[in-house]
Amino acid sequence: MKKLLKYIAYFFGTLLLLFAVFITYMVIVSDIQPPKVDGNDAGFVSIQRKQIDTNCYVIGNNWIRKSKSGIWEMYVEGKPFERGVINGKLSQELVQKQEEAFVDQIAKLIPSKSYQHFLKYLIGFFNKNLPKNLTEEQKLEIYGVSQAASHEFDFIGTPYQRILNYHGAHDIGHALQNFALVGCSSFSTWNDKSQDSTLITGRNFDFYVGDKFAEDKLLLFCNPTKGYKFMIVTWGGFTGVVSGMNLEGLSITLNASKSSIPTGTAEPVSLIAREILQYAKNIDDAIKIAKSRKSFVSESFMISSAADNKTIIIEKTPDVTAVAYPTNNEIICTNHYQSKELLNTDKNEEQIKQSASEYRYQRIKELLNKTDKNTPQKTASILRNQFGLNNQFIGYGNEKAVNQLICHHSIIFEPKKKIVWVSTHPWQLGEYIAYDLNKIFAMKGLQQNHEIADAALTIKSDEFLQTTDYKSFIEFRKIKEKILNKETIDVAKFIKLNPEYYDTYVLAGNYWFDKKRYKIAKKQYQTALTKEVATKYEIENIKEKIEKCNKKLN
Repeated sequence: MKKLLKYIAYFFGTLLLLFAVFITYMVIVSDIQPPKVDGNDAGFVSIQRKQIDTNCYVIGNNWIRKSKSGIWEMYVEGKPFERGVINGKLSQELVQKQEEAFVDQIAKLIPSKSYQHFLKYLIGFFNKNLPKNLTEEQKLEIYGVSQAASHEFDFIGTPYQRILNYHGAHDIGHALQNFALVGCSSFSTWNDKSQDSTLITGRNFDFYVGDKFAEDKLLLFCNPTKGYKFMIVTWGGFTGVVSGMNLEGLSITLNASKSSIPTGTAEPVSLIAREILQYAKNIDDAIKIAKSRKSFVSESFMISSAADNKTIIIEKTPDVTAVAYPTNNEIICTNHYQSKELLNTDKNEEQIKQSASEYRYQRIKELLNKTDKNTPQKTASILRNQFGLNNQFIGYGNEKAVNQLICHHSIIFEPKKKIVWVSTHPWQLGEYIAYDLNKIFAMKGLQQNHEIADAALTIKSDEFLQTTDYKSFIEFRKIKEKILNKETIDVAKFIKLNPEYYDTYVLAGNYWFDKKRYKIAKKQYQTALTKEVATKYEIENIKEKIEKCNKKLN
């Protein structure tokens, strides 16, 4: 017995030692050091902004203001670290608010404080080589922005570590959400497909990290010392690109595709997109840059080029870079690949069969076929469309619709004219505000607060906002939150608010299942299957729920 106890003690002692070594190793490799800053630039850390009006600040020629539309507009210029610091100083409240929203969402998903602390080291370990995959310019700019980060979240990591890691959050997030991928939609027309033959590109960025995260959209106009001037739609603290256009008339948007869970660090796709936007003047430049970088996950980069007067899609996996070319004067991008190299891969075929991507692709194609000569206004109408194929009503919020009523922002580009339209709250239903990049980059600072958008080009808000259906959907979302929080609700009222949406019945079924009312829950799940369910994954999930009810009833 003594020998047995001794062996057990040795066994657990060894396990404890190995665990301690593992944690120590993770702490060491997670300790990402910031880049070295030139002595002449280090002084920028102490620079202070000057307030010239309510929600309007300047630092030299750099400025930030909140427009009457609710969009934050910011202009920065200079070398990487300099413009990073200025970016952070001007948008300090936004940087801190966005991180707070991001951490709050993580806390909802992972309530345990001890696991949050462990996750910090796990993510740090996972991203240990992230700096090696970034350019010095990218690291310096991110380090500059991190000077404005709050110290409230230092338990997660240093400000630089946190802001750096957040740039890879999109990649890790969409890889881990492969079985519930919410996807973006993009399309482009030119020549005979557009009213005045000009290139028009539209996209919905359906990226949801809670309502709080989407409250403050930031429109950044950047004038770097190297590369081309550009604009992007972003959020506080984020220097990557998901939607943007440069002054050469090259625009880029990102659409996630199905990925394997990453096993190592590479360059986040948003920073590859940023590199393309800053340094490419045409399609050939964009392809060359994309091929030179290794990506974290699989992504489609829709590139519209005024110089080439067309749009292509660069399709990138961690191992392959391919290009999907248009067959006529339009191109559509959802969340699956179309190039000859990647179209018939097992993972892409699975994505087409299992997800809502192909359905949305066909719906956009259907809408474009019904559109006689595209315009920015008609593009907005397509981006706002909430119906399924053949105009079937499939419920509000369905992932199969072009407009899923969740998007962070919607955007329209006219690259030749250097004009961009950005949606306002809520989602893509508010006005699309127009910006002329030539006029904005011709400004020499901001001496007094004034609107910079081109009011004459505003696309009016969607009439849906004035309907009772819109009010019902807002109420539906509020009650949905109550269900997720395990609160008591009126199920009949909830169903009446959005009766054609399959997830209404899934949520109602979950509500009754939690209350051990398995017969009623089963009926709700069965009703869900009679509606247009977004993905094959969800169909299987609903069937599993019905089987669980059957087991409980037997």
